[in-house]
Amino acid sequence: MSDDADIGRILADIVEEAGRLVLPYWSHGGTVAHTSKADLSPVTEADQIGEKIIIARLKAHFPDIPVVAEEHAAEFGTPDAIGPRFFLVDPVDGTKAFMRGDPNFTVNIGLIQDRRPVAGAVCAPASDETWFTTAGGAMKRAMGSTTETPVRVRPWPKGEAVALISHTMKPETVDKLAAEYGFDLRLALDSSIKFCRIADGTADIYPRHGPTSEWDIAAAHAVLEAAGGAVEGYQGATFDYGKADKRFLNEWFVARGGQG
Repeated sequence: MSDDADIGRILADIVEEAGRLVLPYWSHGGTVAHTSKADLSPVTEADQIGEKIIIARLKAHFPDIPVVAEEHAAEFGTPDAIGPRFFLVDPVDGTKAFMRGDPNFTVNIGLIQDRRPVAGAVCAPASDETWFTTAGGAMKRAMGSTTETPVRVRPWPKGEAVALISHTMKPETVDKLAAEYGFDLRLALDSSIKFCRIADGTADIYPRHGPTSEWDIAAAHAVLEAAGGAVEGYQGATFDYGKADKRFLNEWFVARGGQG
């Protein structure tokens, strides 16, 4: 890992600060107030307040690095061009899960350099977990803790490989994916936490045959790579960031842990 990866510790502090701000808005009863963005996806006050503090902290620590953030992009549009080095921010990934009281939502900051994620931090406030990059690999800690635990993908467990899928995926679609990728078990989760579960060796593959935005996955992508995993475009295509000409939208991808 490059020295850039150590920026992950600073990013971990920032996502945890934002996570503490958004957590009180989370409701087990699924009663979080929200409005709709132009694409009809929901946005809550938690998204907005989380993004505000993240941007403020990034500007304080890294004033020369531009930031592309989800809620700002939703309101004002994505930039027409971006340089080789920038941050991608998603203050609450898994907003629908957040609204219905599901704990699997995350706060995310990823650093992109030359179209690749080189540092990142992901906080899951409801489960008190933070994953982040360091020069020595991926680490995990409880929110606010100084005790770091290295995380690493596991070898593909033949006959017991776990795929992470979305809650809305139809059974016949999952069956087709199982035939294509060779996994045995499936677990439905929301948000970028899917990457982190692969990174810490509790799952093995996340095939995404559907749309995402760069800010949804950049931080967790960095963590997964630091843990020994990989993200590839569909059928081995190159997976790049900084796609300003495509409004920072992703095509299909597959996130993987270790091989057998």
